[in-house]
Parts: sequence; structure tokens; C-alpha cells
Amino acid sequence: MTRRSWIGWQFVAPFLAVFALVFLAPIAYSIHLSLYRTKLIGGTGFVGLENYTKAFEDPQFWSAVGRVSLFLVVQVPIMLVLALLVALAIDSGRLYGASFFRIAIFLPYAVPAVVATLMWGFMYGTQFGLIRYVNDWFGTTLPDPLAPDLVLAAIGNITTWEFVGYNMIILYAALRVVDPSLYEAAAIDGAGQLRIIRAIKLPALRGPLLITTMFSIIGTFQLFTEPVVLRTIAPNAILTYFTPNYYAWQLSVGGQQFNYSATVAVVMGLLTMLVAYVVQARAVRKAG
Repeated sequence: MTRRSWIGWQFVAPFLAVFALVFLAPIAYSIHLSLYRTKLIGGTGFVGLENYTKAFEDPQFWSAVGRVSLFLVVQVPIMLVLALLVALAIDSGRLYGASFFRIAIFLPYAVPAVVATLMWGFMYGTQFGLIRYVNDWFGTTLPDPLAPDLVLAAIGNITTWEFVGYNMIILYAALRVVDPSLYEAAAIDGAGQLRIIRAIKLPALRGPLLITTMFSIIGTFQLFTEPVVLRTIAPNAILTYFTPNYYAWQLSVGGQQFNYSATVAVVMGLLTMLVAYVVQARAVRKAG
């Protein structure tokens, strides 16, 4: 290679080194761990794909996968629709105080997930929080958001509050780069706001909507912080295998089953990649 070519590699080398250290190396080590099993008698030995067979037959693992899949199907569309509506409203130019609303809606994303979960957990409390005060003030008996059959919806509310603003900013930024001449031509043709949204704005948002959908899919399968924090408040509602990430963490930290924990992590990584690829492929095929 010429000296000029080596100069380019020198600029890229620091990134490649960090990328290999913090991304590729942990993945390779997790795959390595998943192929072994530690026993009380005999120590650690190579077991091939036995851990993966165990994972595919593990009812607790699939219960966790089913729970986050339900979360994905229900919470993500609600969150993205809200983000889309807010972005369209701010971009319309007819919303008074648009700058204030843009900042106010984005602000929850700046709140750390642990703090946000603790805050909402306090409001959810029927013994000490906002729900209790509302019940006392109005003499009502509101449902307990942290009950086993409602806690998933409660977590969905927290994550929606956290990430609507983040997705809104992505969609709003895409709307700001649309050529204003398109709006002028549509106005001359007599198109109303709904027609402009359908014919100009929504087509311009196909790419950003796909990006936000992909990020939301990955985030859903990584759901961890909210269940962990809320378990301290509602231990009977959130099981140790509430989500796959929580299950893997419990296996590793609580059960010292590092090999099987790595297996669960690898399987979830592959499953996330598969779902994200299918969604992306379908979106690209429809756009084509």
C-alpha cells in the first residue's frame, strides 16, 4: 500500500481499536462462554450447543420473550404515533409556543431512566404515592398500576414518557429539511393541511419512521432498567425473568450461571437482529 493509503488507516485505527475492544471482543467472549458449562464436579467443560438447546426449552426464557414481544406490539406503535402527531403539530406553524412544547416534550429523554422510574414508581404507589392521595381525596379506589396484571402497562407508560420526545426530535428534524417550495406548490393547487400531510410530509418521513422503529425494537428487547427499579417497589409483580435481559442478569449475578447467562444474551441478540431485519426488509420492499 502507498504512504497516502496508510494515512487514511491511521485516522481510522483509533476507532477500529475501540470498536474491537468494546463491541467485538465482548460478543466473541459471550459466544465463547455459551459453549461451556461449569459444574460443581469436573469444573468447566466444553458442551457445544447444549446451552442453546436448554434455552430453547426454557419456559422462563420464552415467557420473558413473550412479554417483551407484547410490549413491542402495543407500546411501540403508541409511542411512535404520539411522536408523529407531536412532530406534525410543531412543524405545522399553527401551534402557539411551539419552541416551548418542543423542549418540554423532549426534556423527559434527558432524565436518567433510574430517576424516571423512581419518580413514576412513587406516583404509582397505592400506599404512599399519588394514587393513594387521589383515592383519599376523592374517595375512589383506583386500580393499582403495580399489580401483576397492570405492571407491564405501567412500564409502557414510563418508557413512552421517556422516549416520545426523542422520536419526535428525529421526525421533526426530517420535516424541517423538506423543500418549502413543495408546500407553496401544494397551497397554490388548493391542497389543505391534511392533503399536504398525506402527500408531502408522510412520504418524507418514511426513512425516519423506519429508523425510529428500528431503535424502538432494539430498545424493547433490551428492556431492563425499569423492571429492575420497580421490582424494589413491587417484588410480587415483577419476576426475576420479567424480561430476557433481566433474566440473563439474574442468572449471572444471582445464580452464578455465567455460561447459560451468556447463552441467553446471544440468543436475544440474534432474535433482535432477526426481528429488526424482517421489519427493515418489509419496509424497504413496500417503499420500492
